Amino acid sequence: MIYGIGIDLVKIERMKEAHDKWGMKFFEKFLTENEIAYCFEKKDPYLSASVRFAAKEALVKAIGSEVFVNLKDVEIMNDEKGKPSIKVHGELERFFRDRGIKHCHLSLSHEKEFGIASVVLED
Repeated sequence: MIYGIGIDLVKIERMKEAHDKWGMKFFEKFLTENEIAYCFEKKDPYLSASVRFAAKEALVKAIGSEVFVNLKDVEIMNDEKGKPSIKVHGELERFFRDRGIKHCHLSLSHEKEFGIASVVLED
């Protein structure tokens, strides 16, 4: 059964502007070390950073207001074929276990100006 769904859209230029203004401290607020390494090995790191931020926000929307979500407790990963997935840590991992959330489906995309993410949680 579906527990929740969420979607989020991010303007890619916003990531670049924030990086120009605050440097890496901006990304360190919401990306894990693994995510930062993944994004910044790319030709355009802002594409990957924007969809990761969108994925985390979409997950928050799928959960609703039931629990506070530390964005660094959410990690967006890619398998060897590039398929994205979400791994949760800390309080959020306990929340998933307590609510019986077993599957977290994730879709990411970006085009020119925007990055978008969709999350479906299943119990």
